[in-house]
Amino acid sequence: MSKPEREFFPVTDVGFTVCAGDDPAITERVLARDPGAGVATRILRYAPGADSTPMGVQRHDFWEEVYILEGSFTDLTLGETFTAGMYACRPPGMPHGPWRTSEGVLTFEVRYPA
Repeated sequence: MSKPEREFFPVTDVGFTVCAGDDPAITERVLARDPGAGVATRILRYAPGADSTPMGVQRHDFWEEVYILEGSFTDLTLGETFTAGMYACRPPGMPHGPWRTSEGVLTFEVRYPA
């Protein structure tokens, strides 16, 4: 299986769902996914006041590229705040988070296997 073939469409046609961890303040809009290959493209949304501390520091077995579209959030381990227009490229195993945001944040993410 692979990601589905899709021509341009309004991303608002895809609803937000609660992410793993079951915090209703942290949701994702999955635009394309191939679960077998571990590949996904999504928009991640943290509502104002969201805090991923209960999920702890994250480490993945895949590459993750993240572009902040709107808002900002703070990596609580690093003590740094990242804002709209900033980008990250994380190799497998790179620790990041947990995150907290007062204003909310919207990111565009692409994940792919190592």
